Amino acid sequence: MFYRTQRDLAVDLNKLVDSYWQEEIKENELIDGIKNLYEHNQEKLIKDNQFTKVVQQQCGKRRLAVVGKVLEIK
Repeated sequence: MFYRTQRDLAVDLNKLVDSYWQEEIKENELIDGIKNLYEHNQEKLIKDNQFTKVVQQQCGKRRLAVVGKVLEIK
C-alpha cells in the first residue's frame, strides 16, 4: 500500500494495468487499484501536476494514459 520508492510504485502500477489489459481483472478493480495507489502515494506518483520522471520512464506512455484517465490528469 505504501511504497518506499517511485520505482516500486511504478512496478506495481505496471502489473495492475497489464493485468487489466490481459483481462485478468475487471475495469472497476483497475480503477479502485489505481485510486488506492494514488491516495497513499501522491508525492511519489505526481509532481507539479505531472507524473514523476521515474514513473514516466518505468511505466511508459500507454500505461500512463490509462492511469491519467482514471485520475483525470493530463
